[in-house]
Amino acid sequence: MKAKLFGLLLLLSGFAIAGTKESVTISYIEKYRDVAIREMKEFGVPASITLAQGILESGSGQSYLAQRANNHFGIKCHLDWDGKRVYKDDDEKNECFRAYKDPDESFRDHSLFLKNRSRYASLFKEDPTDYKAWAHGLKRAGYATNRKYPTLLIDLIERYELHKYDLEGFKVDVEEITKNEPDVPAREEIKSYQVNVSKNYVEYVTAKK
Repeated sequence: MKAKLFGLLLLLSGFAIAGTKESVTISYIEKYRDVAIREMKEFGVPASITLAQGILESGSGQSYLAQRANNHFGIKCHLDWDGKRVYKDDDEKNECFRAYKDPDESFRDHSLFLKNRSRYASLFKEDPTDYKAWAHGLKRAGYATNRKYPTLLIDLIERYELHKYDLEGFKVDVEEITKNEPDVPAREEIKSYQVNVSKNYVEYVTAKK
């Protein structure tokens, strides 16, 4: 009897943990979706990819790096970083990671990190609403070492319907292009025409609008 009760308690606690994790992820999406859309409009990184990477890399904002350094994307220092730093074991012991003043700065640096590095240039040739191509492209470019990285991103995007935010980010670009197109005057409809012959026997056409 005690064994069954213990098993039931474990099962219920598992459901509780799963429910809490789900609510944390949903809250994360609601908190940062507008930031991701803004970054897509400005830099072309799909909002769905930004959100999925943030969820995965930061544990929906609960990871050590996110809490201690506002680093939501696991971006390491690299040689060109002259900002604040935090150190943590990763692929190697005591690796250097970037630290930010707030999450917004982390999201902006993520966009710049992808946009300004040549190894990610091929990503920006992809359709910005093709999140699958972007997910696989990130892995090919070496963003992560996990072989399942594209699948993990795609699963998150489809589970939480993050792709709908790509349409919001892309919509403005299309509207801007349309708005900047020169106005072309509409052609007047020609209702009928007739062929006439001049006095010197040259045919000419007159149209009635």
